[in-house]
Amino acid sequence: MARILALDYGKVRTGIAVTDELQLIASGLTTVETKELIPFLADYIEKESVERFVVGLPKQMDNTPSESEALIQPFLKKLTGRFPEIPVERQDERFTSKMAFQSMLDSGVKKKKRRDKSLVDEISATLILQAYLNRI
Repeated sequence: MARILALDYGKVRTGIAVTDELQLIASGLTTVETKELIPFLADYIEKESVERFVVGLPKQMDNTPSESEALIQPFLKKLTGRFPEIPVERQDERFTSKMAFQSMLDSGVKKKKRRDKSLVDEISATLILQAYLNRI
């Protein structure tokens, strides 16, 4: 089986998580600068088999798209244009940043490390991917 790769897309940074080859476990992979995301993905896909992308779907509490969805739509066009053979699915990402921060607190991550926004993005991508795995 191939891996599933999840993206917590952001204007500056994007958190990335990936499954194991059996698609059982979601693990944080890294965080990259968004401007470097497509080249990073191209390099990763050369080395690993990726079955699908899961991209976070930011929503308001009333289920309407959040403002950041306007940034994600052009990226989705670029992603599907560059990797047309890999399907893209969306996963609700409400509360993932808060849950990521809380998981860092619960895990005893030191205050200085908790300020590292890239770690929050990577954990958020992992939560998005785990929610997707739980749903399918």
